[in-house]
Amino acid sequence: MNVKLCSRLFLIVCFLSCTLSAIETIAGQPTLTIGSKRFPESYILAEITARIAEATGEAKVVRKFGLGGTSVVYRALEEGSIDIYPEYTGTILRVILKTDQQLDIGKIKKVLSESGLEITDSLGFNSSYAIAMREEQAKRLGITKISDLRRHPQLVVGFTHEFLERKDGYPGLQRRYGLHFQNVRGLEHGLAYQTIASGQIDIMDVYTTDGKLTKFHLRMLDDDLDFFPRYSGVFLYRVELKNRFPKTYARLKSLEGTLNQQKMIELNAMAELQNKSWPEIADYFLQQIELHTKEQIPGKSGLVTQTINLGLQHLFLVAISMALAVLIGIPLGILSHRHTRLGQLVLGLTGVIQTIPSLALFCFLIPLAGIGPLPAIIALFLYSLLPIVRNTYSGLQDINPRLNESASALGLSEWEILSLIQVPLASRSILSGVKTSTIINVGTATLAALIGAGGYGDPIISGLSLNHIPTILSGAIPAAILALLVHAVFELLDFVLVPKGLRISPH
Repeated sequence: MNVKLCSRLFLIVCFLSCTLSAIETIAGQPTLTIGSKRFPESYILAEITARIAEATGEAKVVRKFGLGGTSVVYRALEEGSIDIYPEYTGTILRVILKTDQQLDIGKIKKVLSESGLEITDSLGFNSSYAIAMREEQAKRLGITKISDLRRHPQLVVGFTHEFLERKDGYPGLQRRYGLHFQNVRGLEHGLAYQTIASGQIDIMDVYTTDGKLTKFHLRMLDDDLDFFPRYSGVFLYRVELKNRFPKTYARLKSLEGTLNQQKMIELNAMAELQNKSWPEIADYFLQQIELHTKEQIPGKSGLVTQTINLGLQHLFLVAISMALAVLIGIPLGILSHRHTRLGQLVLGLTGVIQTIPSLALFCFLIPLAGIGPLPAIIALFLYSLLPIVRNTYSGLQDINPRLNESASALGLSEWEILSLIQVPLASRSILSGVKTSTIINVGTATLAALIGAGGYGDPIISGLSLNHIPTILSGAIPAAILALLVHAVFELLDFVLVPKGLRISPH
């Protein structure tokens, strides 16, 4: 393998990608970055914010939707990676401020101001947590309230992962009501409805504004011990937003009190039952309250453009992270071969990194690098190291020691032996490691959308929140095609980088 050629190739890719990224970030107007959590209502409210901001023309709007749970989105707001996102007063009290006190909005504002944050007044609806089960099963078992569940510990429970961790979720609910279920599972909210309808679970957590409650014939159980606080919908934002974008801020303030409970249920149903897009739903609502927006609902050509843009974002993440992995992983593999003890340490560390769950690693990097492409590239780079380091090490280890001895006897230096004999002979194994890393990287990069890095993970995560298969496939199919293209490219690289003698077929 020509090491200089590889190095130059990846440096060129790195330079071009970084240049394109820099050009994209240079804008003639300030940027307003809007975040959201990973469920339909949060997407809808965030898109309403985005449409209002675009209509005022004060800022270039950047959407960072589907970032994850409260801890991820709030951390992004604190770090300044986003400027605003939809939140709920109950969540602010229990999860962000970590208090059991029932503070009104005025007191919440006062506490948040100490952190440079602010909230709007209530938008007009209460999206509280509730516990639900199938109507026919509830009737058969005589269950009308949450305390009735104490008599049925055998029921299978499917709660969202965030609900399982929150103080105002299952841990607190369990203590307040004395519940001891024997089978509790963690599920995505969008998938839980299908699961309970098929009878795989008996109980789930819902929001009181969910659009699917009537479709799936679910009964919301009475919170007879008043455990769940009020979850009034608000916008949580950085204080400087109202000074940077006064027109946008004034429009957002005009939304206060305009979105009642029934209207929020209707908007959620448009997403969950009618498969309307976020811009369509946002425009429908804003036109009803006579806040008109620019027409930006994508048609077929817009969807093609969107797919191409997502593809470029995906390629950017993969190209930069793989360039770094090759430039660092191959030398580490060589170093591991030449120094046995150090090699075992390097292989062990890269192996340990591979065992860290992807989403956990992304979240660990948010305090260090914020959200967006940078933490995603760092995480993808770390995940790409093991196959490259391992294959480089194995390829060099498999070379017959007599070849090295013969080269030394001919007077070749260590560098000449490495570059002219060892690396070319190990090139097939090295390239195989790079190919494996790249294909895995294409798949793992879809998770980068959870921290606002874009790519084909955006439609996949959005589709999961709605349990809408076509939306999921609009991201999954291009990602799979990209992986196949990567495989084909590496098959061609075999003829360029692997010495001819090593390409002879075994027969």
